[in-house]
Amino acid sequence: MTVTALEQRGADVTRIMDSTAARSGARPVNPRTGQPAGVRQAVGAYVSLMKLRVVELLLVTTLPAMVLAERGIPELWLVAVTLLGGTLAAGSAHAFNQVLERDIDAVMHRTRRRPVAMAVVSPVAAFSFASVLLVLAVVMMAVWVNPLAAALTAGANLFYVFIYTVLLKRRTTQNIVWGGVAGCLPTLIGWAAVTGSLDWPPVLLFLIVFFWTPPHYWPLAMRYRDDYERAGVPMLPVVAPARTVAAQILAYSWAMVATSLVLWPVGGLGWVYGLGAVVAAVWFLLEAHQLYGRARRDPTDAGLKAMRLFHGSITYLTITFVAVMADVLILG
Repeated sequence: MTVTALEQRGADVTRIMDSTAARSGARPVNPRTGQPAGVRQAVGAYVSLMKLRVVELLLVTTLPAMVLAERGIPELWLVAVTLLGGTLAAGSAHAFNQVLERDIDAVMHRTRRRPVAMAVVSPVAAFSFASVLLVLAVVMMAVWVNPLAAALTAGANLFYVFIYTVLLKRRTTQNIVWGGVAGCLPTLIGWAAVTGSLDWPPVLLFLIVFFWTPPHYWPLAMRYRDDYERAGVPMLPVVAPARTVAAQILAYSWAMVATSLVLWPVGGLGWVYGLGAVVAAVWFLLEAHQLYGRARRDPTDAGLKAMRLFHGSITYLTITFVAVMADVLILG
């Protein structure tokens, strides 16, 4: 299918959804009956816009950065405000994303049940919801944390919306590489919330997440390659052979591991972090090499089993960042 045909189909889908959403107004609708949703359904629809399961992963990188900056447990009110502000800002970015990508979401099996794609929530209502969340997040961070943390919070949201969603996703195979910067910023936000400044340790935490993003996302794109191709999104697995994708995943994985080891001395961390980081690194590199081996032997099999590395990447990031926090709390 040509790009023009995909754009036309996307425009047709968007026009139908917008027509339905215009009738539904700000209140979510029940997709089965077309009638206004009940309170529980409405709340569920708006919560779904925030993609809180993804937000959890962002918080996993924020809290250890705060603990490392404090060299202990920061004041609980500061932790609560920072994590809540981060949750609202990330949820806002995801809601904006679903408004802007409703045409793509509607034709992809993996995303077609999202609230805006199904016209359960109208684009106008979702946009308003996202805007309120962003304002609340930035105001909270500015008033109760500090201006630098607030600026980074706003920057993460706007980078995800405008750089990744609007500028990169539909135009380049490197969309998630550079668009992933937004997901790296919580490390800087956590450090800035405690110190009001930045330093080399949070930069290294930032780079760990930066190099982690392709090995996390490209296996997902390998598994759902047909979805992205149908939607006309030029993810790397859509336009490159599985062997090439797996080789790049392997390269980023080694860069990620190397950065995590540099953090060990630069962050002033001890054997607890070292043990966790090395064990997680060895395990993840073995998985990445296995994916590369499958891609060389049987590209179809590699695509089917790529989700193993996707799920493994979440485990790797969690272990590495929890090890940062554990080292500080155990060894001081």
